[in-house]
Amino acid sequence: MNTALSAVRRGGPGLVAWLTGIVFFLPIAWMALTSFHSESDAATNPPSFTAALTLDGYREFFGVGGGASPWPALINSATASVASTLFVLLLSFPAAYALSIRRVRKWTDVLFFFLSTKMLPAVAGLLPVYLFAKNAGMLDNVWLLVILYTSMNLPIAVWMMQSFLAEVPAAVIEAARVDGARLPTILARVVAPISLPGIAATALICFIFSWNELLFARVLTGVVAETAPVFLTGFITSQGLFLAKVCAASLVVSLPVLAAGFAAQDKLVQGLSLGAVK
Repeated sequence: MNTALSAVRRGGPGLVAWLTGIVFFLPIAWMALTSFHSESDAATNPPSFTAALTLDGYREFFGVGGGASPWPALINSATASVASTLFVLLLSFPAAYALSIRRVRKWTDVLFFFLSTKMLPAVAGLLPVYLFAKNAGMLDNVWLLVILYTSMNLPIAVWMMQSFLAEVPAAVIEAARVDGARLPTILARVVAPISLPGIAATALICFIFSWNELLFARVLTGVVAETAPVFLTGFITSQGLFLAKVCAASLVVSLPVLAAGFAAQDKLVQGLSLGAVK
């Protein structure tokens, strides 16, 4: 009896983890399966698991039949996400250094000020941003999205980076300073390599937030700077919802985020676990 209970206790957390993973994976698997069905089979209720598979949804998404090509929207999303993530890292890294290692006065108040900027609903700032972009002649401009995504992700990036850089041993920095290293050298050759998992985790989070952003992209872009999420909403028309094509488009649009997460999963786990054990 005791052996059985101990076995359940050892295997219980693993079983819960597997069940949780399956629950989160089922919608993605269902979306992937639906994307390979025809529109008539995708719309059946109850759904048919044995329906014939086809690539028509992907052909329509990529404009093989004469529709709009998704490549400009995908390139715009990649440009806005990658560029804003790089700018966020360049700005948040020295800011986090000043708030964690070489702490400024009232650094906790500074952190809470950064966090307070995320409490404003995004829709509340939509009209002022739109008027500014209109007067500046930056509507339907991908670089406007770069500026917006940088400012939107910077507070959370500073918070994350501050917690990561706080784990850097002060003795290592002092040794570099004694050897005559200046601040740029210390940041680039001492602090950055040690906190690389945290930097990777921050970059991945900012990239995901930028790639998935829809509200500002929907209002501030038109044709030239249209992003992938905005392009995806174009498949919902007054004539109905094309379920198979939407699932195919959703899967393709999700692939960059999934690929980035898979490639950086080890760094993400290391970065998010920094500071968990003292």
